[in-house]
Amino acid sequence: MAALLALSGVGKDYAKVNANAGRIKLVFDLLRGRGATHVFRALEDVSLELSAGESLGIIGENGAGKSTLLKIVAGVITPTRGGVDVRGRVGALLELGSGFHPEYSGMENIDLSAALLGLAPAEIAAKREEIIAFADIGEHIRDPIKHYSSGMVVRLGFAVATALRPDILITDEVLAVGDESFQKKCVAWIEGYLADGGTLLLCSHSMYHIRKLCPKAMWLKDGRVDRYGPAAEVTQAYLAYHEEKSARGKRPIAATTAAAAGIYAVQSLTLDPPDSVASGAALTVAGEVYSPDGRAPVVLIGLVRADGTPIYGVATDMDNTAPARVDEHRFAFALQFPRLTLLPGKYLVRAHALDPEGVRLFDNIEHAFIVTGETRELGFARIDHVWGGAVPTRPARTGPDRAAD
Repeated sequence: MAALLALSGVGKDYAKVNANAGRIKLVFDLLRGRGATHVFRALEDVSLELSAGESLGIIGENGAGKSTLLKIVAGVITPTRGGVDVRGRVGALLELGSGFHPEYSGMENIDLSAALLGLAPAEIAAKREEIIAFADIGEHIRDPIKHYSSGMVVRLGFAVATALRPDILITDEVLAVGDESFQKKCVAWIEGYLADGGTLLLCSHSMYHIRKLCPKAMWLKDGRVDRYGPAAEVTQAYLAYHEEKSARGKRPIAATTAAAAGIYAVQSLTLDPPDSVASGAALTVAGEVYSPDGRAPVVLIGLVRADGTPIYGVATDMDNTAPARVDEHRFAFALQFPRLTLLPGKYLVRAHALDPEGVRLFDNIEHAFIVTGETRELGFARIDHVWGGAVPTRPARTGPDRAAD
């Protein structure tokens, strides 16, 4: 089956000019077919395919190129490089209400916007009541748009845009505007659209909505595709990136030469499995600690989120145990979590060395790891629970390997 939407090596440049003289030079260069000398590269080498009935979430920081990509797909702007193949009618929810005439009433703007979207007079007449009902702005439908609140404009814009039931629906932060009841109505409409075989390209800063509505996601970073794959994996990587970014520069620095410093210090730290563990599986933390005076130190193991949020910590003296002696100054430790109930995401294991009294903390090192799995649960850890007085909507699956709802 041919893809409804296919992008191949798409790139987009915008000319950079700093003064009137620069603008004049740009015009002459463009007229001569030379192109702009100084450009800002908004997109570079973006490729994707979307077949009928599929949905793809687009995520990324502000300025990453998301809106530029959606405008290229919608045909609002043309790419500088690469190819775009669109098969079918495209409905774009990019800037809702931006095409409304302020002096016209909501009713008149429905007719005007629907006509601009390609609907024949008979089609407009057939859909008018549906649009009015979805917008749900009451008698204000007969008032000039200039008297509308921003929320009322968004309601009417969404109602008009979705009346077409396009082959491909493009949305840019639509679910972040309007009141809560309107957002729920939008989500319900999109779910119905997808259930009927619609194809969705959703841009959002809400990882919840990306996971709920899109099996796959694309992460744009500085105009390039950073990750492209299952939505759970891509969004987890994106959230971990932001957590690490917010925590940058806040982590303590471990001592490098414990013997020279004359302190208790963690000399090694390993994980089993080393880099990733499935939610609910076993994780073993092991390593060695240096003791300057030969006494057994206290070892503290902490689990933290990638942004530094503490999750759990336990020390050897809390459980009335001590690391095993390896030689005069080295002690080995091992701690197993038989069933790690952390939710999927990126975490850090921090191993701290304390004096034998467990009072003074001297040193720490850390090891990053990923907890894998799919879920829409919130927080950091899975807590066993049982619903009562509820009717299952699908066969129940429990445990760490249960799929997202």
